[in-house]
Amino acid sequence: MLKDQTEIRPTRRYVEKQEAVLAAASRLFNHKGVRGTTLSDVAQEVGLSTNSITYYYRKKEDLVVACLLRAIGEMVEMAGLAAREATPPERVRAFVARYFERLARTASGERPEMMSFREIRALPDSHAATAFDAYNDMFRGIRRLLRDGEAAPRGAAERAALGAAAHLLLSLTTGAAAWADRYEPQDYPRAADTMVDLLLNGFAAPGTRWHAPGALALPALDMPDGTQEAFLRAATELLNEQGYRGASADRISARLNLTKGAFYHHHENKDDLISACFERMFTVIRTTQSRVEAGPGSGWDKLCAVSRALVDYQFSSRGPLLRLSIYGALPEDMRQSRMQTMARLSARFARFLVQGMQDGSIRPLDQSVGASLVNGMINAAVELRRWVEDASADNAPELFIRPLLLGLFAHD
Repeated sequence: MLKDQTEIRPTRRYVEKQEAVLAAASRLFNHKGVRGTTLSDVAQEVGLSTNSITYYYRKKEDLVVACLLRAIGEMVEMAGLAAREATPPERVRAFVARYFERLARTASGERPEMMSFREIRALPDSHAATAFDAYNDMFRGIRRLLRDGEAAPRGAAERAALGAAAHLLLSLTTGAAAWADRYEPQDYPRAADTMVDLLLNGFAAPGTRWHAPGALALPALDMPDGTQEAFLRAATELLNEQGYRGASADRISARLNLTKGAFYHHHENKDDLISACFERMFTVIRTTQSRVEAGPGSGWDKLCAVSRALVDYQFSSRGPLLRLSIYGALPEDMRQSRMQTMARLSARFARFLVQGMQDGSIRPLDQSVGASLVNGMINAAVELRRWVEDASADNAPELFIRPLLLGLFAHD
């Protein structure tokens, strides 16, 4: 657990050095992953010995929790300030604007990075409860931003819709860190306005109506045998939960009740399997996009169809897709090429937006930001069950796709 700070006199020098430790650790955890970062790495960043780091945090897990609580605290503060606004749309605008303001201050070097929440599940049980309790409290605060009035939601359906909308808002807001660097720091407010416009007003042109599209047949994947497919699913799940270094050969094999020898019978090393996981995901997304694009319908019809097909995949026995947050902790030689491929696939969603703007089914909008939000929504669907217990492929279109494409508060 975290060291009792009452044991240490909180001098100005102590506080400044502790802040430096937290800033360096957050940056390293974001770029190398929790398991890929050592206390020695953090010490080197701030010019201390490893023993000196333990003066502030006895164990690496204590430092991870401290970084997470620091980031969660900032998000809670943003939500608290946004809660002062009178209506849910005004609160959404204020919350997103404050997050982009924080991103701009990081981009300009004024503030250190906030730690990503992607590896919170990688913490041991002794530390996970503290982080999860704080995260859940933060989530509840963001969910309250979307409530119209103080009354609690009535009925299971209303609670499910509110939980899904809060997950969508939080995921797309924090996910903006992956694409906001396309802009100059002084242009971040404009990017925030663009994102808010899409969150509040959706993608549909006036007169375009929502209809839950049927799921497309998913593309057949060329896999050698059932065992290899099982390895890919198990590795994908572990990568999503534990990050690159947490998805070890031992853990992957144990999840399938197989020996480590069975793992190496099918793969030369872990990186070969992880590369195959990425290629599998890219094939699913690319083939689904191409199949939808070649089919009939307006740009709006195709946007709904591709969203439904890929969200459906997240809930299927063949899913999930890899989370976008996994890229930060990949080795450098693996990271760049995978990020470039994913960026290209994300940009392909813009084709449906452009077609819709041309045929009048989608309103004029920034297709680059729109494509990023669609990709982020599809990616975030993998965790929808965490906030909506009975979420499934059947109700996810209404719970998760519709609020993005029509707007968070659209009722028509």
